[in-house]
Amino acid sequence: MLAKRIIPCLDVNAGRVVKGVNFVNLTDAGDPVESAKFYEQEGADEIVFLDITASVDNRSTMLNVVRKTAESIFLPFTVGGGIRTVDDMRNILSNGADKVSLNTAAVLNPELISSGAAEFGVQCIVVAIDAKKVTGRNEAAIPELPEDIAGLGISLWETGDVYEVYVNGGRKPTGIDVVKWAEYVAQKGAGEILLTSIDKDGTNSGYDVDLLRKVTSAVNVPVIASGGAGTMEHFYEAISAGGADAVLAASVFHFGRFKIADVKNYLSKNNIAVRL
Repeated sequence: MLAKRIIPCLDVNAGRVVKGVNFVNLTDAGDPVESAKFYEQEGADEIVFLDITASVDNRSTMLNVVRKTAESIFLPFTVGGGIRTVDDMRNILSNGADKVSLNTAAVLNPELISSGAAEFGVQCIVVAIDAKKVTGRNEAAIPELPEDIAGLGISLWETGDVYEVYVNGGRKPTGIDVVKWAEYVAQKGAGEILLTSIDKDGTNSGYDVDLLRKVTSAVNVPVIASGGAGTMEHFYEAISAGGADAVLAASVFHFGRFKIADVKNYLSKNNIAVRL
């Protein structure tokens, strides 16, 4: 059995690690380089670095922060935010990242997924999906989608537990059904999916297990659970009930609620394989 990974997330805005609730009300949580070094010492399996306002501000990821962070750690390191082209991916990877994470750009230009996979290998391509539960399709909120993904939209008559893909840092709805999108990106060459529940983000109320189960049962690539960790049990539920291959968290680690080693020990005692 492959070991499940524990991944701290460094959401960075203007060169500082931040954390909010439901993607808003950001609070300063420290320096990204020092945070990455700390988490490596704490036993993290990987680090995810997300420049959370790069797409909204229409700018590139801050390469100097990426480079300094990568130089300071020896863990696998994923970087996302503001990546729009294969050259952007190359710049991120050449500055020390092991993987790149695509979100908004993947929706606007789905061929970027396959182009990146062909150039750097599927193991380098993570597609981040920001998901929000909706009651049906809102025509007024739907932008023009690329032709090859226009069929992935939520139906007008769908109600209930439907999840919609959001872009631009969780600010903009797309009308795309999350499960259909996850299946699509896996087929296009995503080696991994980073699945974040906007509804659960920063709430410490637990991962959205229903969302996780829907996606993990639909794809054959690893899925990282994100959004909502608040207790040891939440990590366990995301893996055991949600089918997650890795669990990502921010605030519970940034603000010292518990240590990564504590999470790993808890999971190990509950028969979840982890790297101790």
